[in-house]
Amino acid sequence: MAEKMDMEEGKASNGEAHLDEPLANGMNGPRKGNQEPAGQRLKRIVMANLLVILTVAGVIIGVFIGLGVRNVALTRTQIIYIGFPGELLIRLLKMIIIPLVVCSLVSGAASLDPKALGKLGGWAMLFFLVTTLIASSIGVVMAFIINPGSVTTKPKVSGLDDSVPASKEVIDSFLDLIRNIFPSNLVSAAFQSYATSYKLVTTNGTNGLPNITVEKVPIGTDQDGMNILGLVVFAIVFGVALRKLGEEGEILIKFFNSFNEATMVLVSWIMWYAPLGIMFLVAGKIVEMDDVGTLFASLGKYIACCILGHAIHGLLVLPGIYFIITRKNPYTFLWGIFTALATAFGTSSSSATLPLMMKCVEENNGVSKHISRFILPIGATVNMDGAALFQCVAAVFIAQLNNYPLNFIQVITILVTATASSVGAAGIPAGGVLTLAIILEAVGLPTNDISLILAVDWLVDRTCTILNVEGDAFGAGLLQHFVDRTSKREEGVELSEVRLDGDSLAPAPEHSPLIEKRGGRDSAEAAKKAGEKELVM
Repeated sequence: MAEKMDMEEGKASNGEAHLDEPLANGMNGPRKGNQEPAGQRLKRIVMANLLVILTVAGVIIGVFIGLGVRNVALTRTQIIYIGFPGELLIRLLKMIIIPLVVCSLVSGAASLDPKALGKLGGWAMLFFLVTTLIASSIGVVMAFIINPGSVTTKPKVSGLDDSVPASKEVIDSFLDLIRNIFPSNLVSAAFQSYATSYKLVTTNGTNGLPNITVEKVPIGTDQDGMNILGLVVFAIVFGVALRKLGEEGEILIKFFNSFNEATMVLVSWIMWYAPLGIMFLVAGKIVEMDDVGTLFASLGKYIACCILGHAIHGLLVLPGIYFIITRKNPYTFLWGIFTALATAFGTSSSSATLPLMMKCVEENNGVSKHISRFILPIGATVNMDGAALFQCVAAVFIAQLNNYPLNFIQVITILVTATASSVGAAGIPAGGVLTLAIILEAVGLPTNDISLILAVDWLVDRTCTILNVEGDAFGAGLLQHFVDRTSKREEGVELSEVRLDGDSLAPAPEHSPLIEKRGGRDSAEAAKKAGEKELVM
């Protein structure tokens, strides 16, 4: 009987607490409980997942609204008006990014021990690096299998101008990345980042010689766009410095903690507006598309290659890594962040999705605040699996369009450059396209064909963003597992050491697994004898 009661208590503690009441009513309780609260149970499930259901409904309704309104001749102004509620959602999410990132990272870095901070950061960067390399490899393999650039004539998209991002030298791109890590002005870093442009300088020959040389000299310019990388690095270092101050830094740490909690309250309010905003974002984007049929006919294989690659990485590779390490159901984890993934699809911005992602992983997936608010802002900045995969597909696609054979060294160059440049990709719509020019320059491919990539970027970038934020969330979940396992191990070692100290405390239990683990059978027998001797006395 005792064993049966223990089993029933174990079931209740494993997530079936709703059966406690019927069991208390007698033998007929469970049968009655299974029949009577069926409607209530359905209602409870709907209420628990209401936000997810509303978000999915918003996406579906948005698609139907967009397809229905496309048949009506609308002016450009009317199309802008349709997308206005969606524009409000993006503005609300962007408004909250800076206080959320800075405060969460400062409080997170200040609350963690420097050794733990280094371990967490090291494991996170290792996970991000490995998954980004895997994503890049999938992109290259998919591009060679599907061969999207094997067309008789180069695709032409009507109404598309040839404006492409200005190409930069590879070394200047990485120097810009390092410069942005150390912003010269924190205020300007909130809305501007450093970028290199070029100026042609003519130099006359010396000693009256007619030699004239023209040199392309790099000059620094400020471009619009948040320098999130610089803010992340500053916030982490500032948090470590506050912890170093000890008691003097407690006031500021409490300030940032309070600021962070207040920001998350605002996020919870914004989340309930998200389904409406996403509905109009999707509808507005479908309405403003020009000629979908021609676009898919000419670039359909490229679009399919990118989306299929993203699906393989997001539905098989990342969940597989999570399952192998944690032995937990990865798709339950994915369901917990579904609202954030739908927001990523609607906004096409990993930075804008960050507030909702924090809320989802903390409330639905059991990730602690210290981990989510430290790792997710870093992941939103440096972890771009989707961007790396699409850039590799795009590079091979452009090479195939121009009948440019790629050798093994060039393929490796594409992999490494895509992985490295994805770190510097801005977490904004079309952020990955801006760094695609770096990869093309590295292997000697023409950058003019980026205009074709821009033509379908509105679609591909959405699946990129979903993959980016999914990778961040799985990284947070794996770090939570790592911290839980480490704390349990340390707790076990401490308990075993305490119980082995027979002078100051009572003897350990007869079958203590901690004692058996530390000292083996001899230690257990010694403890048993010591306990019996003490009882006799």
